[in-house]
Amino acid sequence: MKKPFYHLQQPRELIRQFTPNWFTMVMGTGVVSLILPEFASGSTELLWLAQTLWQINIVFFSIFSVLYALRWIIYPKEAQQIFSHPSMALFLGAIPMALATLLNGFLKYGIDLYGDIAIQIAHSLWYVDIFLAVTIGIVVPFCMFSRQEHHLHNMTAMWLLPIVACEVAATSGGLLIQHLPNNAESLGILIASYVLWGMSVLPAFAVLSILMLRLALHQLPSRELAMSSWLALGPIGTGALALLVLGAAGQPMMEHFQLHTLGMFLKYAGWLTSVILLGFGVWWFAIAILTSLSHAKQLAFNLGWWALTFPLGVFTLAVLQLAAQTELHAIHSIGLGLAALLCTLWCIVIGKTSVGIYRGDLFFSPCLKSYLEQQAHFVRQP
Repeated sequence: MKKPFYHLQQPRELIRQFTPNWFTMVMGTGVVSLILPEFASGSTELLWLAQTLWQINIVFFSIFSVLYALRWIIYPKEAQQIFSHPSMALFLGAIPMALATLLNGFLKYGIDLYGDIAIQIAHSLWYVDIFLAVTIGIVVPFCMFSRQEHHLHNMTAMWLLPIVACEVAATSGGLLIQHLPNNAESLGILIASYVLWGMSVLPAFAVLSILMLRLALHQLPSRELAMSSWLALGPIGTGALALLVLGAAGQPMMEHFQLHTLGMFLKYAGWLTSVILLGFGVWWFAIAILTSLSHAKQLAFNLGWWALTFPLGVFTLAVLQLAAQTELHAIHSIGLGLAALLCTLWCIVIGKTSVGIYRGDLFFSPCLKSYLEQQAHFVRQP
């Protein structure tokens, strides 16, 4: 019987080949853990399952963080190559987004499990998250502009990954201030969250516009990148969710500061804008399905399949949040349907990922391969 990781030449290769796209697994699992209780409010079994999944996800995030940190410590020159690689650098954005799902879990489940210290942990993690999101959201695009080589025909929705992290952090900011007193710091978090939304959604829509041009001129992405089409749902769904959450949190805070009209505007503007964004999301959802179906007979599993989970998850959360605020049962039913689809896709992807982890064939670093090929080329030079 073969031992685990039998596709790796040696166990240390797991560290050498570890890349940040593994954090997409934490993103997808985290959003599923946040959605599960929506199926049956008050169900202790589902609540326990969601809490357990969230806690397991903390373990995964911790393991992945250690592995990636060890890569930078043991193989620093090879790890640095990520900033020159046109695709792997984009996955750095998955780190703050994965952290945000854990942060939101502390607010959703941690209070009952650990008490008020969960709010303090979430509070601290939010500042870490926005530091990572803002830094990656600026540095990675700058590397794209200054040291990477890109072509329109090779463009995919993965360009969105480093940008979307800021609006995910904005959503977490809206959730956090609902557990904090209405003071100057909470007002600052609210304002900062709207700034983060602008730093993310507007550049993301610029990317989506270019992506539509790329699809029209160069047709669908290759079968290896077919699942990347689902990533477009990410900024759309998170953008809508952030406005709904910030509007709900901002209204009572504005009233506290005697700004009643502004509070009402934030709430109802969030409703209207989210509906428009979700309408755009429905269009991209259909395109993503058709793109996947067009490659259905040729699809081979890779970590890119995790694009089926988090973008659909935040889109689902936005629909469910809109249903909760408007109290419209029809919208809630649509949200539950999307949640059922999400859980089904997650079961498929986590199953295939588990097999890949056991075999070790999912641990592969394209930026390392490019670096080694360059080194070999220089050695062959006369």
